[in-house]
Amino acid sequence: MRDEAAFVEFAQAASARLRRTAYLMCGDWDLASDHVQEGLIRVYVAWPRLTRSGGEYAYARRAVVSALIDHARRRSSTEVVSEVTVERSSEQDVAEDVSARAALMTALTALPPRQRACVVLRYFEDLSVAQVAEALGCSEGTVKSQTSRALASLRSVFDGSPLGGLVTEGASSW
Repeated sequence: MRDEAAFVEFAQAASARLRRTAYLMCGDWDLASDHVQEGLIRVYVAWPRLTRSGGEYAYARRAVVSALIDHARRRSSTEVVSEVTVERSSEQDVAEDVSARAALMTALTALPPRQRACVVLRYFEDLSVAQVAEALGCSEGTVKSQTSRALASLRSVFDGSPLGGLVTEGASSW
């Protein structure tokens, strides 16, 4: 039996956090909302089973990540891939943190979907390797290798930049 009120309460409580995770993975708030909606549809379908096991949020996070990865795999025939350009003002009137965040978001969107998912879940959601492996449905070794490759790509972007190198330990939360 489906408990509609419990699902609505869960969806309202979890949607902001799920949307933030989706945004970190796709870099677009509107698209993140779409992916959260798709993920919550998947949660709704599985809701009777989830309320017995108690893994509602973990299932929802995995559903959103899966929706993002599924979307990245699909290409529309009208979609045109273009170069992502980062425009920076030569004047110093923009705060360094805002500039660093924009550069990081641009670099994150350049990562393949699976690598991006590993980085977001490990460093922004603060999940362990085992939890990320469970969320993505892969082995811990895959999570480690995908994370390593993603961090190497991000470091290569930041090593030569005026923002400095990429720091992965002791970073403040966004």
